[in-house]
Amino acid sequence: MTIRFYGGGGRSSMRIAICDDNKQSQTLFLNALTEWDPTKHAECFSDGSSLLKEMRARPTFDIVFLDIYLPGENGIDIAGEIRKISPQTGIVFITNSLDFAVDAYSLNALHYLVKPVTKEGLGESFLRLKSLRSKQRSFLYLNIGRDSITVFQDEIIYILSAGHAKEICMVNNQIYRVWVSLEELEEKLDSNFLKLNRGTIANMEHIRQMSADYCLMDNGARLDFSRRKRADIVGLYDGWMFSRLSEKR
Repeated sequence: MTIRFYGGGGRSSMRIAICDDNKQSQTLFLNALTEWDPTKHAECFSDGSSLLKEMRARPTFDIVFLDIYLPGENGIDIAGEIRKISPQTGIVFITNSLDFAVDAYSLNALHYLVKPVTKEGLGESFLRLKSLRSKQRSFLYLNIGRDSITVFQDEIIYILSAGHAKEICMVNNQIYRVWVSLEELEEKLDSNFLKLNRGTIANMEHIRQMSADYCLMDNGARLDFSRRKRADIVGLYDGWMFSRLSEKR
């Protein structure tokens, strides 16, 4: 298993895809994109299968502009597969008709654009993406064999070293094994995570009880602290709890 991280870390540049079997439509889209923002670039795909293959192989797209009418394929079905691979990717449907608008929004599509795509339509799509991102949960993007999954950080209970591997324990009792350093993981996690010792990181959201030298997690696991850093660990947790209580007032 390999791992890539987004949310609370992530990429510096936006990755955009256009999936349309019509080359002229692709060209018009690219022209509109350049007119709206010359710094933006898009990768073009002529069918949904090649788009999905790319999404499984490399860091996923921030936003996908997807034609609903593709030869031998249904854009709505392709969007459903995109949701499975990358729930955080914004989807904008492009088409000549409004016939599938209801189906599109049932998949939480960002927008629905009628061809030809204009710079105004693109601008609105990216504004909606920005709004969506401000509300999104932090996540880790994992490659497991040929499959890809998204793991939301708030669903991680703790992370343990297990030899050269690291075990990511989830709220549904699923455990993912990854071969990456604990330090690299720690860098990508959000502020809810606390390092307890050389081989353990706990999600403070899932701490049921904090004691002087260990904590009990929601799933019943007991995680011991580093002896040298007990006071620091308890102090960090108390500070986190205070800030959370202050936010709720």
